[in-house]
Amino acid sequence: MSMPAELRARALHCLTETEPAAKIAAVEAMARAYAAHQLPLDAAAVLSTALPVPGRPARPELVPPRLVGRRSMVTLEGRAMLIHALAHIEFNAVNLALDALWRFPGMPPDYYADWLRVAREEAYHYSLLAAHLATQGHAYGDFPGHDSLWEMVEKTRGDVTARMALVPRTLEARGLDAIPPLRAKLAQAGDQAAAAILDIILRDEVGHVAIGNRWYGWLCARQGLDPASTYDELVVRYAAPVIKGPFNIDARRLAGFSEAELRRYLPA
Repeated sequence: MSMPAELRARALHCLTETEPAAKIAAVEAMARAYAAHQLPLDAAAVLSTALPVPGRPARPELVPPRLVGRRSMVTLEGRAMLIHALAHIEFNAVNLALDALWRFPGMPPDYYADWLRVAREEAYHYSLLAAHLATQGHAYGDFPGHDSLWEMVEKTRGDVTARMALVPRTLEARGLDAIPPLRAKLAQAGDQAAAAILDIILRDEVGHVAIGNRWYGWLCARQGLDPASTYDELVVRYAAPVIKGPFNIDARRLAGFSEAELRRYLPA
């Protein structure tokens, strides 16, 4: 099957790819082609596909979050389970970036360039984690995973404002809070290579959440909406999870959350 010759159509093609290594390679090739001005953008195109979205490998088995299993830092298998869970998150993050890229027409060119950047960086993160998992004698798919992140992507497929509010700046922002303690546990267990990978992921995730904040603010301004009250309304409308601390206030500030928002996360 020939590759589509337009950016958003190519992103949809990448999204429907089921084999992880092929998806990662296709995302990198797409990013290189766009950077070389070999892949035009049609922001107005209304796209569709008959293929399942997203394309997934046969494994891992998807189970409810409570059935994913314990990830003890004491054993090699427990640490491998944690690395696998992180790889699963990053693989889903590739898919959600591709979905944001292809699904919503009529946005400025910078919006699509931003989500292409996210897709490329998430693909890199997945590659790092998958390679590290291999050093532990495992591969992506060896352990179960859950589908919580994609469920919100699916809920917000018809509303780009809700997508920006509830995926990058809500669910992905949780990574800003979760990564530092996970890094500390892995480093304490002696897995310095995994700790270094998490340093890369945290650095890049600040930028990804900032992209969500940027476009959420832009969409609210375009529609004359108050960002704070609109966010609260979207949380209720789409049954988004209520986020709980502890919070990485410094990382959230770098990612563009306002001081008023940050005050919500500080102890009373």
